[in-house]
Amino acid sequence: MHAEKPGIEVAPEPRLRWWTELPLILLVYACYSAGRLLARGDVNSAVDHGLAILRVEKYLRINAEHPLNRLFTREAWIGVPADFWYASLHYLVTPALLIWLFRSRTVRYRAARTWLMTSTFIGLVGFTLMPTCPPRLLSPGHGFVDTMAQYSSYGWWAGEASAPRGLGGMTNQYAAMPSLHVGWALWCGVILWRCGGTRTARVAAVLYPLITTIVVMGTANHYFLDAVAGGVVMGAGLLLTPYVMRAANRARTWAVTRLPAPAGAASAPTSDSASPASASVTDSVSPAPASVTDAGPPVPASAGDSASPAPGAGAGSRASRAPVVSGGCQTSAGERIPRQRESRFGPGAEPGAAPADTGGGAPAAAR
Repeated sequence: MHAEKPGIEVAPEPRLRWWTELPLILLVYACYSAGRLLARGDVNSAVDHGLAILRVEKYLRINAEHPLNRLFTREAWIGVPADFWYASLHYLVTPALLIWLFRSRTVRYRAARTWLMTSTFIGLVGFTLMPTCPPRLLSPGHGFVDTMAQYSSYGWWAGEASAPRGLGGMTNQYAAMPSLHVGWALWCGVILWRCGGTRTARVAAVLYPLITTIVVMGTANHYFLDAVAGGVVMGAGLLLTPYVMRAANRARTWAVTRLPAPAGAASAPTSDSASPASASVTDSVSPAPASVTDAGPPVPASAGDSASPAPGAGAGSRASRAPVVSGGCQTSAGERIPRQRESRFGPGAEPGAAPADTGGGAPAAAR
């Protein structure tokens, strides 16, 4: 156990609620929309970036998107499912795994969600700083065919993008570098491998990101280097996740210790701290002289009179002697209670021999 400073509490780990998680998704979407607006007017730079990536791939002989695109264009039985894969699973599998973690793997959900969100923000920064034209939007002379436009009659999407018909303008069509389709698929693969617990889940963990990488190149939506960059972004997000979670915990602790607490929470400690003191005060002031008087045999009248308050002494003097009597002192007949009459009698004076106790100044009774 570690000692905590009085008045400072460590911020507890908040319980996860769906209405606190939903704003994070809306924040990511808002940032994506902002990046789309920033990149929309920079078409020339986006085309230049796409051609530069294509030249690098040809130089390194890793331009696998060319043969894959020709295969998907020629074989509809491959191209149509690939288009459905690209247009659907990216928006279905990832949220489904998030919900599954939220409901059944709460301990791992927070870190997994933070990893996904951090990587997504890095990807959004890449979209904004380096808008890249995908292969399908290059001029036909570069040898690419937009399979989603070719097979648009089979699906709900139009020729502009994978968005539903009429909503193509709401997507960032120059968000090719990095490929978040591949990045999110890689995240799903890691989650399935670590949390799935079955052989089927591990097979899906390998196949899902691999097939997604092939699909994004075959449909001419991404270059091979876009897929590589998507993996790099997810790796960077994974490395940054502990720091992001630590910063979030510090911010939550600061909010708990610095921001004013609600009125109910502030009054609770005061009542709790005051209750022990009030209880002890009540115990010390409780009139226990009755129990002391009943503890022994009947005392003589002189002794009883000596225990009575002096003339002129009021309730205040009785209250001042109450803590002494109720402090646990048990007396018998003729026994002196320590410190009780030191203010009334001098040293060596006996309580029963005081002339004032007999009344009217009469001499004390002979012993």
